[in-house]
Amino acid sequence: MLSIRLLTAFVMLTAFLAALFYLPDIFWAILLLGLTVTAAREWCRLGLFSVGQTVLYMILTTLLGGELLFLMSVVLSKNPADQSMIWFYVASVLFWLLAVPIQLATVRAIRNPWLLMSIGWLVLLPVCLSLYQLRAMNPLLLLGFMGVVWISDSAAYFIGRAYGKNKLAPQISPGKTWEGVVAALIGVLVYALIWFYAINNNQPMVGWLVPLLLILAVLGIVGDLYESLLKRQAGVKDSGRILPGHGGVLDRIDALLPVLPVATLAAILFYSTKS
Repeated sequence: MLSIRLLTAFVMLTAFLAALFYLPDIFWAILLLGLTVTAAREWCRLGLFSVGQTVLYMILTTLLGGELLFLMSVVLSKNPADQSMIWFYVASVLFWLLAVPIQLATVRAIRNPWLLMSIGWLVLLPVCLSLYQLRAMNPLLLLGFMGVVWISDSAAYFIGRAYGKNKLAPQISPGKTWEGVVAALIGVLVYALIWFYAINNNQPMVGWLVPLLLILAVLGIVGDLYESLLKRQAGVKDSGRILPGHGGVLDRIDALLPVLPVATLAAILFYSTKS
């Protein structure tokens, strides 16, 4: 099982890096739309949608996501830090900072399918747009922000398994511990300091880089817990089965769901001050 998991991770990382640096913009957009629709299908599973609701949701997600990506490609061709989609990122930030903590604290399930459809778009579409816009700004910038999640997850997993005793959220995800959280924050802090000293100190994001990455690390943990809550309420172990050894697309991007919209919002605001 571990060998399958490692092989899948290697293939995914290799394919992602190749797409990130070599795919033309149009094919990158198509790839993002495909991943978003696949994640939307898994969202339907977690929301316990009927067959009809699932088909409707996937069609609407394809149309809505495709239109937004098309509009974004037009405006970003002139200015990668364009603020046309900023309200999508703001709405995402408010959702993750206000609504999600309340739901995690109360552990209450939302059963209204139409409300869940709206929440799904609020969760999935901003991260799709973020992946497109951050790449347009600088592929290395996108990779750097994603690195926060990878380092946080790795540190929390290994330290949590070795030394974890105090449960973080036993009702939601019994495997997560406070020791793992501390390890994640320390790992991201070291990563942030390396990034800080490696880049040009005249860049506008430098002064905010360390606190920003620490905030992103915390948000990544929140995103992980939120998907765990949805899976527990749906009675499933994984969001899907498309990735051998890893589950579904949502299982792989759960921590990125809040991280990338916040990172994109920060990048847009800071890069706009540069101009």
